[in-house]
Amino acid sequence: MPPRLRKLIGTVLIIILVVVYALVATTVASLTLATSPWWVHMLYFFFTGLLWILPAMLIIKWMEKAPRRRD
Repeated sequence: MPPRLRKLIGTVLIIILVVVYALVATTVASLTLATSPWWVHMLYFFFTGLLWILPAMLIIKWMEKAPRRRD
């Protein structure tokens, strides 16, 4: 796969990941943390704010993978 196409696909995947992840994280928070104290909200959004980085790192790693050499 050409590097430019791989980067385009990876960029679109990261944008989709961030939008879907934010919607899911906010929905879960509003359904489960309604009566929780403020510090529980802070911890939840701190950890969910960092958790999306793991799948994004995998996508970026795939995007930057060297193309196969044709021998």
